[in-house]
This record gives sequence, C-alpha cells and structure tokens, in this order.
Amino acid sequence: MDTTSTPAHIGSFVPETAFGIWFLRTYTWEHHVLRVAINDLKRLITKPLPAAPVLVDVGCGQGISFRLLEQAFAPQRIVGVDCHAPSLEASRRAARAIGTPVDILHADCAALPLPDACADIVFCHQTFHHLVEQERALAEFRRVLKPGGVLLFAESTDAYIKSWVIRLLFRHPMHVQKSADGYLQMLRAGGFDFDQRNVSLPYLWWSRAADFGLFERLGLHHPKPGKRRETLVNVAATKLAA
Repeated sequence: MDTTSTPAHIGSFVPETAFGIWFLRTYTWEHHVLRVAINDLKRLITKPLPAAPVLVDVGCGQGISFRLLEQAFAPQRIVGVDCHAPSLEASRRAARAIGTPVDILHADCAALPLPDACADIVFCHQTFHHLVEQERALAEFRRVLKPGGVLLFAESTDAYIKSWVIRLLFRHPMHVQKSADGYLQMLRAGGFDFDQRNVSLPYLWWSRAADFGLFERLGLHHPKPGKRRETLVNVAATKLAA
C-alpha cells in the first residue's frame, strides 16, 4: 500500500545537503552504515517481539532501509515517514520492490500523523541529529508505540557530527547535538527503559573523521571504550508504562 500524507508544517529539521542526499543512496551507506546498524540493533533486543510487527521507519529517506527491515523483522506493515518530499519519490519505488505493504507519509517527526499505540517498533536510524525539536519527536515516538513497544535508536554523537569533514559535507543543527551519554539520558527521561545489554557503542571506521580508522589498521592507535570520545550509540529501548 502506497499512501501520501502532507504535513501541516515542516520546520523542525535541518535539510540535508545535495551531497548528503546523494550519499544516502550509495552502496557505502547501505552496506557499511545501514545494514550494520540494523544487525546490531536486532542483537540488542532482549524481549520477544510480535511475530509480524508493525514497524514505523522515522526518517526513512529514500527507502533504502525497507528491504533490510523486511529481512530482519518480517513486519506485517512498514510505515515510512520523512519530511523531504523528493526523497519520498525514491522511497515509493523502494516500497514497490519488496513484499511487505508500505505506507509512505510526508511528515515531521515532531508531529507524526499516526494514531496512539499503533506500532510495535519505531526505527530511528541517523535521523535524530537532524531534528531541532528532539524532545518533542521522542515524545511522538513514544506515543505511537504500543505498551512495551521497542524504539530502535541509532545515532551519531556530537564528536562525529561536529568534526570538520561532517561540517563540510553535511548540514545539522549543531546546538542540539549530544554525546552518547546525553542521548541515553534523553531516552530515559523520555519514558524509555533499557539496560547495558540493550546498548552498543560501535566505533566504526567511517565514524572516525580524524583518520577513518587508518591509524588503527596500521596498528598505531587502538582507543578503548572509556578512553575515547564515542562516535555512535545504538539502543533497543522499551516504552515504559505511563
């Protein structure tokens, strides 16, 4: 199913650069970023999921995630949400290429046009750092999740987003960027529960903008957790009862 909804307003995000939009359809993005994150998030889930969950992909962009989410979670339905209308044309094509029904919504993450408690999973991958109204968006994610529903949250931290190469090639609202601990605190304050088993701090080569992991591959530098600025945080968080 392919539907379109027009948002009442789109003003709580920073639009991507032309380079960024192009990059989001590359093999590097799909294979080295998106695929790796989905596999890691699935591993972090420690509670049973419904056999055929309803999954909301917030910030679905060009729909590259749909096939990977179908393979990972066998959902009965995917709802793809994004505020960038041109990208949604590509997401519609991606939706038609998979077997799972997909609804496409042109909407703001801070004002989702979805009913309360309609989703088993909200998937938020590399979207949150584009949002200005982060607390409001998080409240929307919680609202549309069913009791006990799971938020799969994968984000780059301020250490990465504020690096020179990312500033050069992409656009983000710098005043809302957070550390890994900052995002974890926000999730807890926003009504989500998780423990250490549900959290991952990947230190992937592409997230190390200073050298892209070159020093480590040469055996010259191997920073350990707790002695480095974390660049990524992945969380499988459960919606707490009100």
